[in-house]
Amino acid sequence: MALKIDTDVGRFRQIVRGKVRDELRKFMKRGQMIARKGKNIVSIPLPRIDIPRFVHSPGGRKHVGQGEGEPGQVLGPAGGQPGQGGGEAGNLPGEHALEVEMTLEELAEIMGEELGLPRIQPKGKKNVDSWHGRYTGISTAGPESLRHFKRTFRQALKRQIASGSYDPGNPVVIPIREDKRYRTFRRIPEPAANAVILYVMDVSGSMGDEQKEIVRIASFWIDTWLRSQYRGLESVYVIHDAKAKEVDRETFFRTRESGGTVISSAYRVVQDVIRKRFPPEDWNLYLFQFSDGDNWSRGDTEECLRILREELLDGLNLFAYGQVESPYGSGQFLHDLEGAFGDDERVVLATIEGKEEIPDAIRAFLSTGR
Repeated sequence: MALKIDTDVGRFRQIVRGKVRDELRKFMKRGQMIARKGKNIVSIPLPRIDIPRFVHSPGGRKHVGQGEGEPGQVLGPAGGQPGQGGGEAGNLPGEHALEVEMTLEELAEIMGEELGLPRIQPKGKKNVDSWHGRYTGISTAGPESLRHFKRTFRQALKRQIASGSYDPGNPVVIPIREDKRYRTFRRIPEPAANAVILYVMDVSGSMGDEQKEIVRIASFWIDTWLRSQYRGLESVYVIHDAKAKEVDRETFFRTRESGGTVISSAYRVVQDVIRKRFPPEDWNLYLFQFSDGDNWSRGDTEECLRILREELLDGLNLFAYGQVESPYGSGQFLHDLEGAFGDDERVVLATIEGKEEIPDAIRAFLSTGR
């Protein structure tokens, strides 16, 4: 019975994984999953999942293949179809969403498969390749130390019953070579390096709640993927208008200022954080910047390009800039970055006009394998 339950649970989880994979792009545009996130578990709302099954004569009504029928006769439950309005009160249940729990590791695996993301190749002296083993299935060949005795016995019993050699009065089961079953073992890479994500966001008056929601959703998926690639992952949050400062995560997504925009102030705070806490020789550094593309002057933009070129990029695994479209932003900063670093593989630029483009931006950011 326990084995039957394990099989059913495994089958159900495969169905859930398939459903999540099919709906992944929809999930990546929504913020509901973030609210249901625990430390290592996320709760995912899915439409009701019906597993096909035989039903014997429900309610005694006649259906296809039972009794006489007339051309054009509608076949279906009395009372109308579920979910359709109109008419009198029905007696059928409505559709309900099913919430299933999935580990962030499983979610990252599905995300990587669906978006085609390569495993990251870390850098830094603390990077040590680490592997752990996992038994993933059953094989007909293998070392005796991995023989699965219960599966072997079951196979031998099935063979003897099928051949007629099994005697219930003398229930002796003797496995032969063809009956033996072995656990299969697979080496799985285990994150072993440390990394830090430095998030920078413009919180000036031109960045509204909709733009911040896009950043919040994108950062959830960035965190999910990078956490699956590294043993230790830390996050740093920097906000700026005309001035910049480091804040906690809650403040990062809730702060809204009304001042101007001086992007170089954020880069200087990032420089200071890296110098004091995260030396590039020990850490894998990721800088993700989100803005509507406004900067207060051409002179400050030139200063930003200088800081990136001379002081920041050499220490970063990746610099990703996401330009979140705003009715008040000029969008010029992306063009400036593109002109200065268009051929640099360490720099990835993306335009995010709305939530629908979040998956494409995430793929652009994380598909470099850096």
